[in-house]
Amino acid sequence: MKPTKHSVAFVIYNSNYDKFLIVQRPPDDDLLPNVWGLPAGSLNEGEIFEDAVIRAAMDKLGVKVEVIGLVGEGELERGQYILHMKEFEAKIANGTPSVPQNVSGVTQYSKWKWGMANDLIEAAQKGSLCSRLYLKSINKSW
Repeated sequence: MKPTKHSVAFVIYNSNYDKFLIVQRPPDDDLLPNVWGLPAGSLNEGEIFEDAVIRAAMDKLGVKVEVIGLVGEGELERGQYILHMKEFEAKIANGTPSVPQNVSGVTQYSKWKWGMANDLIEAAQKGSLCSRLYLKSINKSW
């Protein structure tokens, strides 16, 4: 039986609620190089999902967020482990997104922008669980 890796992803909408923050993974990323998707992170030992969202937002975007609610949850087999992810909606409470951050030990993003659902299709097709969860939340046929 493969171990389970717990992770989070989060959706931050703009003030008009018509776009959301997406990030570009770095060119040396093992799984999805240069692909645009949602910000995400792995849970630390003993950490709860909502706290992981708050920490990942600070570590990867330099912003303080408040968790609004659960968007979706799912699992995906990835080589040596099972990826279990909960995806949340969050809002920026303080700060302006900036990438990359000067935090070691976590994937740092190359760019960020306000995007739309179509921007996540490539990542979903290449195996991005967070992109699949979001697309499924707005279109059940995903």
